[in-house]
Amino acid sequence: MGDKQMRADRHQRTKKKRWPSILLVCLLLIGAVSGYAYYQYKQGVNQSLKKINKDQKDTNVVYDFEGKKDQYGDTNVLLLGSDARGNEKSRADTIMIAHYNEDKRTFKLTSIMRDSYVDIPGHGKHKINSAFARGGPELMRQTIKENFDIDLQYYAIVDFQGFVQLIDEAFPQGVEIDVEKRMQKNIYMTLEPGLQRLNGTQLLGYVRFRHDAMSDFGRVERQQKAIKAIREQLSGFQTITKLPKLIGVVSPYVNTNMDTSDMLFMAKDFFSDKRGTLQTLRIPVENSFTEPRIKGEGAVLDIDVEKNKQALHQFITQ
Repeated sequence: MGDKQMRADRHQRTKKKRWPSILLVCLLLIGAVSGYAYYQYKQGVNQSLKKINKDQKDTNVVYDFEGKKDQYGDTNVLLLGSDARGNEKSRADTIMIAHYNEDKRTFKLTSIMRDSYVDIPGHGKHKINSAFARGGPELMRQTIKENFDIDLQYYAIVDFQGFVQLIDEAFPQGVEIDVEKRMQKNIYMTLEPGLQRLNGTQLLGYVRFRHDAMSDFGRVERQQKAIKAIREQLSGFQTITKLPKLIGVVSPYVNTNMDTSDMLFMAKDFFSDKRGTLQTLRIPVENSFTEPRIKGEGAVLDIDVEKNKQALHQFITQ
């Protein structure tokens, strides 16, 4: 009986000694992974800083943004594409909302066409892309809230050169895209039709092309098509390990109120193997707008606000 008790006591002491060792190993692993991620992130940042001229680095405007989660508990990120990240007078060339459901770890994407003619708080009716020039991302947030009754928690203003650098880093062989027609006018290159791999500069030209019968409608469709292709072709465990450097590469080109940890957390789910299909919406939806010419504004999309608000909320909650 005494021998059994002694063996039991020794076993208990061994277990007690083992737990601190296991905990120490876990802490060391966590520290090593965190250190490697930070090193990769800084590598990406420094890589991009070498390519940015001094004026760009000094024009990172600090914006107020009174964002919060929406009434459904989801996180919405206002994505604005611009050629002039630090120029407060520039209009937003691209307006998107990334909807993130943390419980389901799912994303949806809404594109708002820049010529949508809406009420801008304190300024009357104008094209929605002018809200950025009039009051930065905060006025754009207020405009979307007033017209579509949805809250936005974060914003990210992305300089288009950041998009180019990100694509070239993530896809050394280019992104595979089926170019639907010959594209040339005002994109400083010629893209021939057919399935091909586009580098960052070429893909930027593809998503910005709008000089055809489809105009901005075709451009919005191509933007969503490109994002889906990027997501599908950049996924899995290998991508997750690349994320810190990729975020570092794009960070110098982005003005955002998101922490790096927030970006990593959301990017991990966006590129997860279990991500599912990325659902997209365009505002205005079909049969919800007219295209008059307004003095001082030119051609606009005069939208049925209520119909588009309902479509957006149904899209988010379905």
